[in-house]
Amino acid sequence: MTRGAGVALTDDVKEELARVRVTRPQTKAAEVATLLRFAGGLHVISSRVAVESELGSASVARRLAKSILELYGIRPEIARISSSSNRASGAYLVRVIADGETLARQTGLMDARRRPVRGLPNKVTTGSIEDLAGIWRGAFLAQGTLSDPGRSAALEVACPGNEAAMALVGAAGRLGIPAKSREVRGAHRVVIREGEPISRMLTTMGAHDTVQAWAELRQRREVRATANRLVNFDDANLRRSAQAAVAACARIERALEILGPDVPEHLGYAGRLRLDHREASLDELGHLATPTMTKDAVAGRIRRLLAMADRAAQDQGIPNTEAAVPEDLDV
Repeated sequence: MTRGAGVALTDDVKEELARVRVTRPQTKAAEVATLLRFAGGLHVISSRVAVESELGSASVARRLAKSILELYGIRPEIARISSSSNRASGAYLVRVIADGETLARQTGLMDARRRPVRGLPNKVTTGSIEDLAGIWRGAFLAQGTLSDPGRSAALEVACPGNEAAMALVGAAGRLGIPAKSREVRGAHRVVIREGEPISRMLTTMGAHDTVQAWAELRQRREVRATANRLVNFDDANLRRSAQAAVAACARIERALEILGPDVPEHLGYAGRLRLDHREASLDELGHLATPTMTKDAVAGRIRRLLAMADRAAQDQGIPNTEAAVPEDLDV
């Protein structure tokens, strides 16, 4: 079974973000705290606080474990979780048990009263622009998805709660990127829509290669969509022109039938010229006439022919030229 375009794009973004080099400790701490908050949380195991994060990529799991070791001197465990009905390709669990409470306090995920923080730590959300980029990078690595470019293109992050969602929206706002929080069937998500804001967020997080590929795919799709619209527009115009020609010829035939020998020669000539060259334009009809005429002259003679026939039909109490137009035509 092949991966969908959106799944492939999401995987590409996460693999690139997992390689982003961060040297500033505060930025790395913001990414770690967000990753831990969005990918798992705090659990009590045998009266001890454990920190666990479930991630879908081995490279992301290794990045998180390495950052925790570098920042806090704590070595997490990494365990592979087998696939299940809800998880097609398996996952990786990054877990800290012995020093779980210490890590929770240091990252700001637990306050001084041993209560879990519901959103994101205040010291994280009030940091620098680099720290805000770290927040979004951590959130995307944990629960982010990127759909393929198109009318419904979106960069989304599933959030553990409303407070975390609002913190993520606030971080995006400080970065100058519009993001909205929405709740669907009890699950909170933060969404960035439209191509330009999505590209800016991908660039801010550090996914430079992926954003270029995404932008190229977006441009190709826009060109294809424009071409399709033009083709459909041309088809519609051709269809309308053909139907108008059929209706005009039906009315002219009826007009010649109504007027019979009383039709003026110059009007009858224009009508028969139209019937003999049904697919020609008015300009082409003018060039086919002897002597040649302008398209306005041809159109004027045909209008006068139809008007004369309609008046004659009214005087005689018989169907006019409009009655000859097939009912299924949309003209």
